[in-house]
Amino acid sequence: MGPGDLSEALAPLPRRTHPDLLVGRETFDDAGVFRLSDDLALVQTVDFFAPVVDDPYEFGQIAAANALSDVYAMGGEPITALNIVGFPTGELPISVLTAILRGGQDKVHEAGAVIVGGHTVVDEELKYGLSVTGRAHPSRLLTNASAAAGDLLVLTKPIGSGVLTTAAKRAPLDASIHRALVDSMARLNAEASRAALALDIRCATDVTGFGLLGHASHIARASAVTLVVRVAQVPLLAGAADAWRAGGGPGGAKRNREYLDALLDWGTTTDVDRALLVDPQTSGGLLLAVPPMRAAEYLARVPGATVIGEVVDRAERAIVLA
Repeated sequence: MGPGDLSEALAPLPRRTHPDLLVGRETFDDAGVFRLSDDLALVQTVDFFAPVVDDPYEFGQIAAANALSDVYAMGGEPITALNIVGFPTGELPISVLTAILRGGQDKVHEAGAVIVGGHTVVDEELKYGLSVTGRAHPSRLLTNASAAAGDLLVLTKPIGSGVLTTAAKRAPLDASIHRALVDSMARLNAEASRAALALDIRCATDVTGFGLLGHASHIARASAVTLVVRVAQVPLLAGAADAWRAGGGPGGAKRNREYLDALLDWGTTTDVDRALLVDPQTSGGLLLAVPPMRAAEYLARVPGATVIGEVVDRAERAIVLA
């Protein structure tokens, strides 16, 4: 499902307001936020998907990191998680499920949270993920709606995981490329989120299924600004460009691009640039709008963080590729 499909599906549903609902569905943020008191809010999210790697333990880690990321993208700290499993009983041994759950549990524990239960159904296709509850201060949130002209765009992980995981289904990846891919997807966005809060940065989203430009468009829309993305500065996972040239990418990339065609001018970007900029990511990094005076310190605190553009006043297009 692409971002356009989601908008269409939600449009007929009535919206209910509540004075303590701080973040709902309107801004396409990464999680909902509900205020419990003046200094405590709940951050709630859910995410699950089919395997993107063959190793069940690694898959569990990646799926858990991906779900936890939505809480970090809002400036929250995960506190509890529930497992969500679709398992093809009779097709796979229970040891596979155990390994997946172990990977997820280890990643949740790394985040300082706990697994408190979950739900499993028999399914034709294996799926795993988490429903996560986190906590945040109501006045110290990261949201799509807080970017301002003059901010710098910072990305904390390279992109290209969708292309690479698709390529791995055709043939094994080079060992070093595979290791870098798995390490990136399994890495928590905790440090990137905490550094943003420490520096009073207020705008962030995590880059997942809608691709870099899809999630960037959510910031542009919610903040009523235009984002200038400098394509040559966007970091790529090793092997991603070659993998796309060798066989293309996931089907979700086409839906992402179709949605974005009305929001930006692709200009002189190459086919591979376009493919990677809309490539659906699994457990990608944070995309932040960072005030210039805080950018150097943020980059120093978050290894791998890279400036990829800037925020300008709203123009004809939501995103400009430079």
